[in-house]
Amino acid sequence: MRKLIFLYFLIIVTSCKKEVTVRQTAIPTAVLQKIAALGFNAADVQRFQGDYLVEGDIRLSEADLNKPAIGPYLRIAGTEQYRTSNLVTGTPRTITIKVASSLGSAFVAGTDTAIARFNSLGISLTFVRITTGTADITISGFNQGPSGGSITYASSGFPSSSGNPYPTILLNTNSAAFGSNPNVLFVASVIQHEIGHCIGFRHSDCLDRSFSCGGTPVNEGSGGVGVILIPGTPSAPDANSWMLACNNVGNRTFNANDRIALNYLY
Repeated sequence: MRKLIFLYFLIIVTSCKKEVTVRQTAIPTAVLQKIAALGFNAADVQRFQGDYLVEGDIRLSEADLNKPAIGPYLRIAGTEQYRTSNLVTGTPRTITIKVASSLGSAFVAGTDTAIARFNSLGISLTFVRITTGTADITISGFNQGPSGGSITYASSGFPSSSGNPYPTILLNTNSAAFGSNPNVLFVASVIQHEIGHCIGFRHSDCLDRSFSCGGTPVNEGSGGVGVILIPGTPSAPDANSWMLACNNVGNRTFNANDRIALNYLY
């Protein structure tokens, strides 16, 4: 079967052929109504470590559900690059990342690879992995096996209104996710995608997830955080974007249009 990934923070997560969700007990109607009111798609929502996971890899807390929606919601086309209303501010800025000691060497190497890919762009954000102290983004693990034929690979979220990146990326350490011997380039691609969410990127096919995930066309919605077109990105399908909702469970990095989007914002 095809697997879902990227985060959004899918279902899952961030960089698989299919982002997959873990099936679970029913989500209360009142919660689904709040999620829909914010503009997120309320299908396939799952409970996740006390929060809610939507769009495969986007994590929403109870507090998030009670926030007023933020516009604008600008629909130009379905496959361009999109950002949230909030971005990381105070640039040029160094973003520190720490990998939890409980994660294996493949996750550390994957983080270093993702960091190197961002830093090679020469944008106004510089990423540095640290081993002590408090980081801007902490990468931790969770262990959750498949359920109902699906599995979650990773999750993250969007920048705060104060201009800070989302502080957490969670990676699934269950062997059914990345395997017992994780491929570093695949891990790096998932982390790279989740960092994209942390600094304000929506899925590039957020207005029609079927482009990368297949199946029935699904519009992720504004999510209360904005779906704002990034000027200079294409109106035609962009099959290799690092921010597609789903990919091939392999290595995916920035294409030319991703670089345009990153340079425009940062």
